[in-house]
Amino acid sequence: MKKAGLLAFVLLLLSGCTNQTEEIERGMTLRRKLLQASSCSFHAEITADYGEFLYTFAMECQGDADGNMTFTVSEPESIAGITGKITEENGFLTFDQQALFFSLLTDDQLSPISAPWILLKTLRSGYLTSAGMDEGRLRLTIDDSYEEDALQVDIWLDAQDMPECAEILYDGRRILSLNVTDFRIL
Repeated sequence: MKKAGLLAFVLLLLSGCTNQTEEIERGMTLRRKLLQASSCSFHAEITADYGEFLYTFAMECQGDADGNMTFTVSEPESIAGITGKITEENGFLTFDQQALFFSLLTDDQLSPISAPWILLKTLRSGYLTSAGMDEGRLRLTIDDSYEEDALQVDIWLDAQDMPECAEILYDGRRILSLNVTDFRIL
């Protein structure tokens, strides 16, 4: 009787490991697709959380095979049309009689405008720490580096295993949220 109970317990544990492995593999499949693609594009609605206030804006984004991202701000209308490019080394903005200013986050090192770039960078090369189902959607938790001050990025995938939303956390606090639509790998 004890052996049967122990066997059932071991099988239960192993079935949990199998699901975790399948969920991690789904995340790794998305990574492989992104690494093999020439580009990807998506729309992102971004919320920057400064604690005492929130900034919300939207962008059309395009990432290339080298990890660079170009974007065009689409909302709010007062800053629509501002374009830019973000790379590992730097970023720049292009605008005509408009200014785009966001206070920096994470000890004055991160601009909210870089949230979509961080999402792609993390999906392409971050350390996948866990994967599991959350209200019917696959949730990936990825650190953006192996450094002690790594950003944690929680990413929820839709039914086609494409990013649907994400939260970027620094020192355990959510600083940026993204709602992602029309994610296409090209």
